[in-house]
Amino acid sequence: MPRDQRTITANDILPLDQYELIRAEKKQEAIERKRLTRVSVGPNATALFENWDSMWLQIQEMLRIEKGGEEQLADELAAYDPMVPKGSELTITLFFEIADEVRRDTFLRTIGGVENHVSIQVGSHVIKARPEGDIERTRANDNKASAVHFFHFDFTPDAIEAWKSDEGTAMLVIDHPNYGHAAVINRESRNYLARECF
Repeated sequence: MPRDQRTITANDILPLDQYELIRAEKKQEAIERKRLTRVSVGPNATALFENWDSMWLQIQEMLRIEKGGEEQLADELAAYDPMVPKGSELTITLFFEIADEVRRDTFLRTIGGVENHVSIQVGSHVIKARPEGDIERTRANDNKASAVHFFHFDFTPDAIEAWKSDEGTAMLVIDHPNYGHAAVINRESRNYLARECF
């Protein structure tokens, strides 16, 4: 696996029968990993910091569910490999979660453009979110935000050093006028992400 090259290739993906043999173990690893990579930002938003392992598992699971073979594999690699941090960035999947469908729909219509209001702050550094593939995640016709967003945070060398130093507070911030919340990223998570992503 070219994990150290920060990319997932077709050669890294196991045939379904081989994957089944280790699936339970990999799912358990994912539960443990989420303890370090999941951050709640206010009452309705959850962020998952991604890494090579989380994206590899996502591809394996999609192939297991849909059984689309080689053609599907190419699509899954194109979708998920870009979310593997490439050495000077952090990536997240951000979910807006409200169980009631009507309340969720109403809420999402109040936070249009939220993709322009997400950042990571570490010490004096502010790293703005960049949507994956520059895809607009708010519908133009009714200003409704998507419930799921994929973001990159491009760190400068100084910001990486600040993150690794454990100095200052690291926070994930959403500063939308209708949803202003921040969450502190604890030291254990910060150290884990430094090892995995930088």
